[in-house]
Amino acid sequence: MALHNSKGSISISIDARVATIEFGHPASNSFPAQLLYQLTETIETLGQNPDVAVVVLKSQGTATFCAGASFDELLAVTNETEGKTFFSGFAHLINAMRKCPKLIIGRVQGKTVGGGVGIAAACDYVLATQEASIKLSELTIGIGPFVIEPAVSRKIGKTALAELSLTAQEWKSAAWAKEKGLYANTFESIEKLDEAVAEFTHQLATYNPEALTAMKKVLWVGTEHWDTLLVERAAITGKLAVSEATKTALAAFKK
Repeated sequence: MALHNSKGSISISIDARVATIEFGHPASNSFPAQLLYQLTETIETLGQNPDVAVVVLKSQGTATFCAGASFDELLAVTNETEGKTFFSGFAHLINAMRKCPKLIIGRVQGKTVGGGVGIAAACDYVLATQEASIKLSELTIGIGPFVIEPAVSRKIGKTALAELSLTAQEWKSAAWAKEKGLYANTFESIEKLDEAVAEFTHQLATYNPEALTAMKKVLWVGTEHWDTLLVERAAITGKLAVSEATKTALAAFKK
């Protein structure tokens, strides 16, 4: 099944109880609001599918995994309410991934920025290529990675989060991401990555589904308040998005 529109696409395939979601967008696999909504809905639907034991989340192409939120839609935000709504898209997606009863395995083939790092962090287990460097660049445009912070901190800790977010213009290597706990393993090529993802997920799919669901709950213990927390963070970010400092920074990026 595939969902396509002018603002990106999502396709779903199921093989041997492993569901694969592939998202894509011409602008480096970034996320406009509608595509975020579609991905959130897709994860919620697959979570209730008895024929699915494990979910793989991947993106199109061989370069960028995800460039984060749509820059064009961010530029179009004019007030705090619009800002909160815009950033709530990632809040709802992360919460859907957190609450999905199926384990979600991230397949990260290339660079990822901002909200894309949050998506990787919200996966239960991530395999990546050695080219899959990461960056949190939000401070450079006057906001911060507040919505995704709980998911990223859960994986890499506050110290690594500070290093990643405060050096907002620097890329951190895939080796760094693996060392800090974002990636479980990295591979020298996309072909090797895909072999590892297939082998790992199809093995997981042979296990007792009730045990997998119970394991998922254990992995996310202590995050029950995120339904409220992430939306509150979206409001903070939305307010910053329409500040004079951010408008000035965005105008410079637009030139």
